[in-house]
Amino acid sequence: MQHRIDLRKLPPLKSLKGFEAATRHQSIRAAADELCLTHPAISHQVQLIEEALGIALFAQEGRRIVSTEEGRVLYPYVRAAFESLIEGVEAAHRHATDKPLRVQAYVTASIRWLAPRAPGFLKAHPHLRITLNTCAPDWEFDDVHADVGLVYCETPPPPKYHWTPLFEYSLTPVCTPQRAVLLGARPEPADLARQPLILIHSERLNWETWFESAGVPFTPTTPYVLVDTLAVALELALAGEAIALVNGPFVDRELASGQLVRPVSHTAVCPGAWGLICRAELKDSPRIRDFLDWMSADLPPSMSAPRDGPRLRPL
Repeated sequence: MQHRIDLRKLPPLKSLKGFEAATRHQSIRAAADELCLTHPAISHQVQLIEEALGIALFAQEGRRIVSTEEGRVLYPYVRAAFESLIEGVEAAHRHATDKPLRVQAYVTASIRWLAPRAPGFLKAHPHLRITLNTCAPDWEFDDVHADVGLVYCETPPPPKYHWTPLFEYSLTPVCTPQRAVLLGARPEPADLARQPLILIHSERLNWETWFESAGVPFTPTTPYVLVDTLAVALELALAGEAIALVNGPFVDRELASGQLVRPVSHTAVCPGAWGLICRAELKDSPRIRDFLDWMSADLPPSMSAPRDGPRLRPL
């Protein structure tokens, strides 16, 4: 049995927020602005701690404050305590079973791969709810705001993550049958350079990679179209405006229906894979395990990705 914590040794806990911010900024006013409090309120918080501990935490130097030696000694302990509390709160949230399962995915992967599978998953697991985030603050898997991610990993994730590869990151040109006719009866990769191509802002090198893998220099002779997501690129391709470069199994329905075709057979397989990612300690959580198993089940052999694959890139 753990021993009782003597809380009498602590100063007023609420005041520690003001001390932490004032120390970090070395400014009472900046701490007040950050915490949306008044200047006197922060000064009062610091005074309460100083009175409780019987030490001075700041000294006045002209119009600014500086930490005393005692303040510098105390600060890292307060900072570490706050960080530990935040980590504990986040861990509790991650393990909660009655919360929605938070899924992070890129726009096109959400629309063209995850969305068609989500209804079946929810029907099979009616006790679960899903929130889908396609607006992560950066390209990395955000394990603070997401429980699991559908992402592209170019290199193996660090050990703190569990990684389930799904399918290769392969580059394949697609266009409408009408535009494919413009390439002639037996088109070669070099013929694509004479057609309007669609470049994705975050993946500008993909066309260069594809041409290079085909042994052809990337020398387009027609102005290209620059877009921000593959979802937009595919809409332009479906409209017959240009040729898009797909980086995963995101046009299977359009290829099966004949709306889109592969104008040439060459495909460039890149390092890494598309897959599902979560924190390692959560992989056996029932709701996350259910999601991982459902989304990775019944993949056609051509879609499976045995390789590990985060530098994450957006779609």
